[in-house]
Amino acid sequence: MSDFLDGLKTYLRIDGSEDDVVLTLLIDAAKEYLSNAGVPESESKLYKIAIMLYVALHYENRDPSMKIEKFNFALESIILQLKSYT
Repeated sequence: MSDFLDGLKTYLRIDGSEDDVVLTLLIDAAKEYLSNAGVPESESKLYKIAIMLYVALHYENRDPSMKIEKFNFALESIILQLKSYT
């Protein structure tokens, strides 16, 4: 298991490995989302936080009847900052 996945599980307060497949899928989706938003993959801490925020938002709102109107302000702010680095 990767260090990033371990850190993400700590951030989300998840014990065990039953959700590892879902979390890995959400991590990949977060990287794709950031790439589509013009943010290249990097090892920066801010990039990692953006992934964690994206995953947390989608992991905690898995009910298909819920509509996520807008990403939270913190994630949007981080994306803007990361885009300015490039």
